[in-house]
Amino acid sequence: MSADPNAEVGAPLRPIAEVVILVESLLFVAPEPVKVSTLADALEESSERIEAALSELIAGQALRGVRVQRLGERVQLVTAPEATAAIERFLGLDLTTRLSPAALETLAIIAYKQPVTRAQIDELRGVASDGVLRTLIHRSLVEQGERLEQAGRPFQFRTTFDFLQHFGLQSLEELPALEGMDNGVGQDADHDPLANHS
Repeated sequence: MSADPNAEVGAPLRPIAEVVILVESLLFVAPEPVKVSTLADALEESSERIEAALSELIAGQALRGVRVQRLGERVQLVTAPEATAAIERFLGLDLTTRLSPAALETLAIIAYKQPVTRAQIDELRGVASDGVLRTLIHRSLVEQGERLEQAGRPFQFRTTFDFLQHFGLQSLEELPALEGMDNGVGQDADHDPLANHS
């Protein structure tokens, strides 16, 4: 957590409205998702004030063309999901290529159980997932995370910012709840409906 240098020297704090403007500006020029602590360091503000600025920024974006998207401690600015079709037409793109049922199934397992290993995915699906995982990684919807400290040191897979963008989500908390679960992300196997569908 970043210390607030203004508090140390007795200087007055910036008005939160100014911090909101500065945070939005930094996110706009950032080439990739940025950690909250990096924003705090760059603006010489506390992480708490950056979080407050992000909350205000998010609240004010409901009727605008950009949104703050968050994955863990990283945030970025993205276009509003409602603007996807217009953006595709404007840029001459076709970003709506469909995912196969196997890819959607694998993606759902990763989204709700992340981080998860390939072996865990294979066990839940009942088939090998190597090809599907390569496709999802190539499309930047999932990424390899850290290795598990167990025999073979397998990679753990997790979703990416592109996953959130593809499905029009601002954070993983917006994933639809699975029946019998309060929050689908990071549940243990005793309360995981996917664990019974192998």
